[in-house]
Amino acid sequence: MMQTQTAFSRRTVTLGLGATLLGACTASQTSQDEAAATSPTALDTTGWRDGPTLPFAVQEIYPAAFGDAIHLVGGFIAENGEITGPTDRHVALDLIAGTWSDQAPLPVARHHPQLIAFQDRLIALAGFETQSAEAIWVMQAGGWSWAPGETWQAMPDLPQPTGEAVTAVLDGQLHIAGGRQPAGEANASWNDHTDTGAHFILADLPGTWEMAAPLPTARNSAAAALIGNNWHVAGGRTVTDGNTGAHEVYDPREDRWRSLAPMPQGQGGLAAASIGDKLYAFGGEFFAPSPGGVYAESWAYEPSADAWTAIADMPNPRHGLGAVAVEDDIYVIGGALEVGGNETSALVEIYRP
Repeated sequence: MMQTQTAFSRRTVTLGLGATLLGACTASQTSQDEAAATSPTALDTTGWRDGPTLPFAVQEIYPAAFGDAIHLVGGFIAENGEITGPTDRHVALDLIAGTWSDQAPLPVARHHPQLIAFQDRLIALAGFETQSAEAIWVMQAGGWSWAPGETWQAMPDLPQPTGEAVTAVLDGQLHIAGGRQPAGEANASWNDHTDTGAHFILADLPGTWEMAAPLPTARNSAAAALIGNNWHVAGGRTVTDGNTGAHEVYDPREDRWRSLAPMPQGQGGLAAASIGDKLYAFGGEFFAPSPGGVYAESWAYEPSADAWTAIADMPNPRHGLGAVAVEDDIYVIGGALEVGGNETSALVEIYRP
C-alpha cells in the first residue's frame, strides 16, 4: 500500500487515508548504543546516558512498567520524522537484555492511550482513534486489559470520553483525572474538545467507574507521579490559555486535592516519574510565540521543601514523550524533537539522579 507523508500539528492535521503504519526499525539503533546503556561504567554515573533505541519513531505515548519490562502501546508513528497516523503496535523493553520485542497489538490503532499496570494486567485506556482525514481526534471512553499470552480484552468504559489525562493506582484502585472531553456533540478534531478536571476511580476489574474529587485545575497534557501515597499532577496546558505550571496533589484517604508550588515554567506535553521522595519532570512543548518549540528544561520537586530545582537539561529535548522509573533510573522514551508532529523520534535516554 502506498505510504503518505503527513504534516501534523496538535490543532490541524491532514492525514492521507492510505497512510501505512510504519513498523520498521530506525537506522539509528546499534548494538553499541545498547552496550553503552547497560555497561557497568554507565550504570555507576549520574545524569543522562543513552538507552535502548525504540524499534520505531513514536510520540503521544504513556509507557508503563509491567512485570520485568517497560511496555509501550499505540501513539502516533512517523516516517522520515513526520506523523503518518496512529498505530496498534505494542512493544516491550526487556530490562535485563536491553532489547525491545513485539507483543499482542491493540484491537484498534489508537493515539494517546493511557497505559498503566493494574491488578496484574496492563491497561490501555481512553485516548483517540482516527476514522478519516477529517476525524483524527475521535476521543474514546473505552479501553482494554492484557496479560502475557492473551489478546487484549475489553474493560468498562469511562463515564465520558477522555484524552490526554493522567492515571495512577492508589490503595489498589485505578484513578484517571483531568485531560480533555468533547465540548458538545462533535468529537472529531482537536477543536471539538475542552479541558476537564473530571476524576474517576475503578476499584476492580471488571467493575464500575465511580466519581472522585475533581482535579482543581482543569487541564490536558499534564504529567503525574506518586510520591508515597500522594498523587502529584504537574504542568500541562489548557485549550484556551496554553501552558500552565499548576501543581496539585491528591490524598486518597481524604479524597482531597491541595495546591503546591507551581513548576518554574508551564510545560505542556511533558513527562514525569518519581524516585524516592522526589518527582522529576522532563520536556514538553509551547506554541506561542510562533513557531513554538520544545523545552530542554528538566526539574526535580522535593515535597519536604515544596520547591522545584533545575536538573541537567535533556540531551535531546522532546514533547509527547513518556517517562518510566525503574529502580534508580528514569527511562525517557520517544517523543518529538520539534513542536507538533515534526522530528518524531525513536530515542530512549536514561536519567539517574
